[in-house]
Amino acid sequence: MRSSGVAEIGGSRPPIGVLLRQWRAARRMSQMDLALDAELSTRHLSCIETGKAQPSRETVARLADALDLPLRERNALLLAAGYAPRYSENTLVTPALERMRQAIELIIRHQEPYPAFVINRRFDVLMANDAAVRVNALLMKGRQSPHTNLLRQVFDPDDFRSVIVNWPEVAEKFIRHLHEDLAAVPSDQTARQLLDEVLRYPGVPARWRFRDVEVEASPVLTLVFRSDEGELRFFETITTFSTPRDVTLDELRIECAFPADDHTAAVCARLAKADAV
Repeated sequence: MRSSGVAEIGGSRPPIGVLLRQWRAARRMSQMDLALDAELSTRHLSCIETGKAQPSRETVARLADALDLPLRERNALLLAAGYAPRYSENTLVTPALERMRQAIELIIRHQEPYPAFVINRRFDVLMANDAAVRVNALLMKGRQSPHTNLLRQVFDPDDFRSVIVNWPEVAEKFIRHLHEDLAAVPSDQTARQLLDEVLRYPGVPARWRFRDVEVEASPVLTLVFRSDEGELRFFETITTFSTPRDVTLDELRIECAFPADDHTAAVCARLAKADAV
C-alpha cells in the first residue's frame, strides 16, 4: 500500500492552479462552467487557479467531481493543494484487496473454457485464466510472448500480431481506445509514451497518430486468429468495478473472450479437455 502525509509544495509537482487549467482545457470547460458545476464563485476559482487562494479539501473534492477525474488524478489534485491523498493504491496481492481479488479470480475462472484477462489502464496483463494460456499456446505454437503488455503483443510483428487475420481492424480499435484514455487523462505520460512506442512499429498508418473523432467505432469487434486448428473467432466483453475506492481497482478491466462461431467453441472445449487429462 502506498501512503503519504501532507504533500510538500514545490519540487516537480505542479501547483493546483496549473492542474485545474490543464483539466479545464482537456474537458473543454470555461472557468465559469467549472465554477458552476463545483458550486463555487468564478472569482474564488480564479483565485485558486492563480494561487491567491488555498482551496479546502471539500473544495478540491467538488472540483474533482466536476472534472470527472479518475481516482489517481484526484489524489494528484489533493497533493497539489497540499493535502494527503484520499484514495489508497494497493496491489491485488495485498490483504486489503483479498475479497476483490477473489471476485476477479471467480470471474475469470467461470469464463472457462474461454479466455479471460485482467489488465490495467496501461494495458499491462496482470492475470489470465487457464483458457487464455491454452489458446495463446495454440496460436503461438508454444512460443512465449515477449511482452506482458497487450498493446505490444498486438503491434509487435514477432508477437500475436503475426496470427491476427484482421490485424488492421483490431489494431485500430486498440489505438482508438488508447487515444480515448489519453483524452480522458491527458496528463498520463506513460500512456502517451506507450502510444508513441506502438506507432513506431512497422506497418502502422501515420493517421493513427491522431485521434479519429469523425468515424464511430463498430459496437462489436470480432478478433480473428489463424491457428493449426483453423481460424478462431472471438468477441470480447469488458467488466469494470462500480464506484471503486482504490486506485488499482479504478484502473482494472476484466476482458472476457467469447467464441463467435461453433468451430471456435469446439476448439476451446477440446483444449480444455486435453488439458484436464
